[in-house]
Amino acid sequence: MVTRDDDGTGEGTRGERQPPADLQAFAVQLRRMNGEVNRLVHGFAASQGLHPTDVQALAAILDADGPMTPGRLREHLGLTSGAVTACVDRLERAGHIRRSRESTDRRVVHLHYEPGAQAAARAFFRPLATAAEAATGRFTPEELHVALRFLTALNEELGLETPPRR
Repeated sequence: MVTRDDDGTGEGTRGERQPPADLQAFAVQLRRMNGEVNRLVHGFAASQGLHPTDVQALAAILDADGPMTPGRLREHLGLTSGAVTACVDRLERAGHIRRSRESTDRRVVHLHYEPGAQAAARAFFRPLATAAEAATGRFTPEELHVALRFLTALNEELGLETPPRR
């Protein structure tokens, strides 16, 4: 195992990058964070009469960098087209999303997060936002920038993985 310099920069004596001293500690903390977020997601899903996968779908629709379609959602969630249709139907019935037809090609369906549903989600997930705000107060802007870079890089690497199809 490689140890870190006293200054904690991760730079070795010749300036080469060194791996984190304890990758296992990262894994443990990421699993703990995932568990805590899942606990909140399950509570929100139950309060809305939804399945936890529906909440993942809501997040994907909200965070999409362009119009979300059922096909893109299916790829993102790794579900069958029938399962995605059922999920979208539940979300639409619950008032969380709406479907719209793309104007030039009526076959294309876009999924939109309903503004009223965002208020319910914000209220329920307020403890997550409060915890994040409190935690960020413990770090300098530079440290937060590094943490954000790490999380972004980790998500990029995980995005390259192809999970087995159901």
